Amino acid sequence: MNPLHAIVARRADHRCEYCRAPEAVFNFPFEVEHVVPTSAGGGNESANLALACRSCNLFKSNHMTATDPETGAEVSLFSPRDERWSVHFNYDAESGEIRGLTPTGRATVEALRVNDPAHLVARDFWVRLRLFP
Repeated sequence: MNPLHAIVARRADHRCEYCRAPEAVFNFPFEVEHVVPTSAGGGNESANLALACRSCNLFKSNHMTATDPETGAEVSLFSPRDERWSVHFNYDAESGEIRGLTPTGRATVEALRVNDPAHLVARDFWVRLRLFP
């Protein structure tokens, strides 16, 4: 486990900083990921680290940009260290989906696949357990 996990997890309130999944329902700690990948010059300082569930971390990989499905423009992915989640996303309680409100939000939702069927089923359980949103 990353030695900075405790610090990063506490700062993130033990939630994935991309899809807001609660770490408490998983049987292993979330991953500490590099907002700016090390392959792109990102470092290991706290300001470049985010807590991510396995799914978000795998789909984000070393990407920093993605295509906004509405405009077709290449935009930056959401950066948890520099941006507020509520500016770019909201949770639709009726559908269970996380909606992108901005080009960055829409591109991040699509790139990280946060509304895939398995996520929607899990999110419904988290809501019933009062762990989400």
